[in-house]
Amino acid sequence: QVQLVESGGGLVQPGGSLRLSCKASGMIFTLRTMAWYRQAPGKQRELIAQIDSGGIADYTDSVKGRFTISRDNAKSTLYLQMNNLGPEDTAVYYCCAPRANYWGQGTLVTVSS
Repeated sequence: QVQLVESGGGLVQPGGSLRLSCKASGMIFTLRTMAWYRQAPGKQRELIAQIDSGGIADYTDSVKGRFTISRDNAKSTLYLQMNNLGPEDTAVYYCCAPRANYWGQGTLVTVSS
């Protein structure tokens, strides 16, 4: 069956960086548009970045210039490099294949001093 397994979350100080990874299995990763969503406490889940099968990426305004989504098709892995993190980035981050409605279990990112 399809599995999306995120890793790389944790506690980081404001201004710091983290890189999230999402290992996919059970699907043809190279053909899928992939995305990162996040859900902050008390808020709705929001799309923050997506990348199509050709590597074209798009971002929500709040993360543009700070976050970079990328993919390694040979490893069936999606990445999210997050720089200059602030407390407003604290959330559970989810990897997904949105058109197929495949979701990972989420990884918690906490930005705090």
